[in-house]
Amino acid sequence: MARASSKLPLLSGLVLATGVGLLAGLARNSARGKSGNPAVPEPAKPVDPARYMGVWYELSRYRNWFERGCEGVTAEYSKRQDGLIDVVNTCRRQVPDGVARVSKGRARIVTGSGGAKLKVSFFGPFFFGRYWVLDHADDYAWSIVGEPSGRFLWVLARDPSPSQDVYDGLTDRARALGYDLRRFRRTRQLTA
Repeated sequence: MARASSKLPLLSGLVLATGVGLLAGLARNSARGKSGNPAVPEPAKPVDPARYMGVWYELSRYRNWFERGCEGVTAEYSKRQDGLIDVVNTCRRQVPDGVARVSKGRARIVTGSGGAKLKVSFFGPFFFGRYWVLDHADDYAWSIVGEPSGRFLWVLARDPSPSQDVYDGLTDRARALGYDLRRFRRTRQLTA
């Protein structure tokens, strides 16, 4: 029995070292990623968190490794009792009605950001990503979301299939914010 328990600290140390190495590798690789906007602007206006809650449909995004093969992507935000925000991202594999892969996280609003900047974690309390609502419609029908490195960008809407004119207006707005639209990938959504 003593032999088995003496192996536990070694095993725990190995698991911890592997986890730290994996996180360091991810951080290093993401730091090397190309920026689609070398001068990310500050958010254009404040965000009312209560109005931002609910379901958003991803219309387009910058290509990224964690959404490879995803279609029918949604993000749902809901207020928690403790003041944080629950975030549920759903990806449908290969087609808009494919098998769902769900990622659950939590977010907190960055103090002094007018509600437009969040810190979001899908990996526990120690790894937070920055999420900036760069612009949004006055009626919260759409939003453009990025982060300070310029490597990630999402165009979201409440309607999964807005008109082409609305979509073109959103891509024009992303271009005006300094984003390289050649990196955009349109997300397929189910239509009614």
